[in-house]
Amino acid sequence: MNTKKETCPPQFGDQRFYSISTWLKQYFGEKTIKLAIDGGFTCPNRDGTKGTGGCLFCSDSGSGEFASDIDDQIRLLSDKWPHARYLAYFQNHTNTYAPVSELRTRYNAILANPRIEGLVIGTRPDCLSEEVLDLLAEISRSHFLWVELGLQTIHEETAGLINRCYPLSVFDEAMEGLRSRGIRTVVHLILGLPGETRDMMLQSVRYVANQPDLFGMKLHLLNVVKGSAMERDYADYQPFSSIEEYVSLVVDCLEIIPPSVTIHRLTGDAPRSILISPPWSFNKRTILNGINDQLHLRDTWQGKKAAEQSAQPHP
Repeated sequence: MNTKKETCPPQFGDQRFYSISTWLKQYFGEKTIKLAIDGGFTCPNRDGTKGTGGCLFCSDSGSGEFASDIDDQIRLLSDKWPHARYLAYFQNHTNTYAPVSELRTRYNAILANPRIEGLVIGTRPDCLSEEVLDLLAEISRSHFLWVELGLQTIHEETAGLINRCYPLSVFDEAMEGLRSRGIRTVVHLILGLPGETRDMMLQSVRYVANQPDLFGMKLHLLNVVKGSAMERDYADYQPFSSIEEYVSLVVDCLEIIPPSVTIHRLTGDAPRSILISPPWSFNKRTILNGINDQLHLRDTWQGKKAAEQSAQPHP
């Protein structure tokens, strides 16, 4: 009989999941901080190319409420972390949605800052042409880089409801294009989208978690915020009844994500000035503490059930 006791993988450090902050400290040897910036881009789901109004959940700022000037952010952080390393995070809207020449100019302008180690670029899977992918590959050969793709769900009915404006097959093609060029990729999923059951959300997590060479995942709590289409159409919608319900789901998600995948987010907070629901989502520390407590209470961790889940087919 096998009596060997299972334990958390050593790369997790003193946590029960592989946080991106832990990975960055291991990679750079110092605390490494992402600085959210506004690159001045728009989105094909706003300018009429694919749609108008953006995705159902997206605020007027393109989900970039915390973006600000790089040098100002570094000045504020330097006293607390004098030896920190910095990555510039092109966060809001779609940061590969421009001609390649313009993208090159905007990216290089940020990389010219000597305090910036590399780039994090948030985008849509349908805004990664071969030329854009080649530019990203060029940057990744000379600078640190990862790309973040907003998938949100694998379910086509939900994708239509949230006005995502691209099918799952486009995500698959984007992942292959990034993977074939050796570009680190992080995928965003939103938990709590209208009409989705717990099983549907876990199916999306499983599908993404089983992508070959996946670098990271973001699990984002749905927030209904002012300025979004959800404010108009779903102002009274509550994605989860309580913090405890959300925490339980996140722990279930972590259990089926392989331990090699870095975790970049486990909740989602919005400024209280624009938050409509859930009313507790701004309690980020309470939510994260609840997730950590639940991992310990269950004696579980990221990837504990990954092997048994990887063989399950997606819908």
